[in-house]
Amino acid sequence: MEAYYYHVISDIPKRAGEHIIMDEAHPNRVYKRVYEQIEVVKDIYNDPEKYKDTVFPHPVDVALRELALEKVRKEKYPQYPSRMASLYVSKTFKEAEQWGDYFASLGRPTYGIAKIKVNGRTYEGDAYKCFDGCADEAENLRLAEIYWANGKNEDGSDPIVEILADGDIEIVEIVKEINANV
Repeated sequence: MEAYYYHVISDIPKRAGEHIIMDEAHPNRVYKRVYEQIEVVKDIYNDPEKYKDTVFPHPVDVALRELALEKVRKEKYPQYPSRMASLYVSKTFKEAEQWGDYFASLGRPTYGIAKIKVNGRTYEGDAYKCFDGCADEAENLRLAEIYWANGKNEDGSDPIVEILADGDIEIVEIVKEINANV
């Protein structure tokens, strides 16, 4: 399905007219970062007792979460794009500006905001439901199910909208230059 969104261009500069292909054969940078930690994750799941009181470094925490999210998505929600093979996009320019400001504040290279055309699948999730991975695989899978089921937040908090998009994504126009941390 074709639709228009906004995307914060970070890490790698982009230009109008450029196409980004996002699918299982063309994963995003999350995929690379997750699979750099795969041996650590295997060790944790093979001997969770050894890690029960461990505070994991951020890359391991992310890998535990994203691998659980991907397993649940493949098994129960295959109609949705993979978080490791999609572009994160916003419905509105204002939302994209907020994400851009956030990325820049983290020190992440942030080039600008683009209007994009998505010819593919999308999923509107709630970043509030992202979780810190733990040594208990069953708990990670339970929390991943909550993310993909995408119901109301138990504590009543508003969602933090994140939209995943895959397929053929065209950079239609650079609507704002940011050039922070580049």
